[in-house]
Amino acid sequence: MNEGAAELATAIGVRVKHERQQHRWTLDQLAEGTGVSRRMLVNIEQGAANPSVGTLLRISGALGVGLPDLVEPPRSKPMKVTRRGEGAVLWTGAHGGRGVLVAVTEPPNVVELWDWTLEAGDRQVSEPHTAGTRELVQVHMGAISISSGVQTVTLNDRDALSFPGDVAHAYVNGGAHAARFSLTVFDPGVGSATRMERADA
Repeated sequence: MNEGAAELATAIGVRVKHERQQHRWTLDQLAEGTGVSRRMLVNIEQGAANPSVGTLLRISGALGVGLPDLVEPPRSKPMKVTRRGEGAVLWTGAHGGRGVLVAVTEPPNVVELWDWTLEAGDRQVSEPHTAGTRELVQVHMGAISISSGVQTVTLNDRDALSFPGDVAHAYVNGGAHAARFSLTVFDPGVGSATRMERADA
């Protein structure tokens, strides 16, 4: 393999492994989805093989990336800034509270960052999210009560909580003053046709 071919094989191997791990697939799962042997996939990921176009097309099709993208190393994503007031207001409470989505990552492992305000008397009820979802909260002002399943806890200023989001849950401001908190939602495997096991290689 000459120098140019070796560089291309290395770039392909890095990209294939990156995309496979983004899908949380094992080598065996990728082999099953592509019809390419596990041994060949190992060689490709190690940059030790010069796969045919047909093999690359099967791999790119299974991973959901175009063939041109597969032959380039993964590029870092640019920063995305959300300035004050630019977030998407996706919930409005009966008493004026707001749930604002201010940042989000790309699938398959989606992380959402929210800026929440619950006015006195506001209540936000959520149905269970997909299996494995976790929610993390920190209160910045006031106090809120959070119910998850059969448990309820009250959080005051600077208190924090982590809880499962794949059960019914609710945020309530039963006090006399507004409450503000940050919410992070981790939703694994979004966009996957099937939620496969975490890759072990």
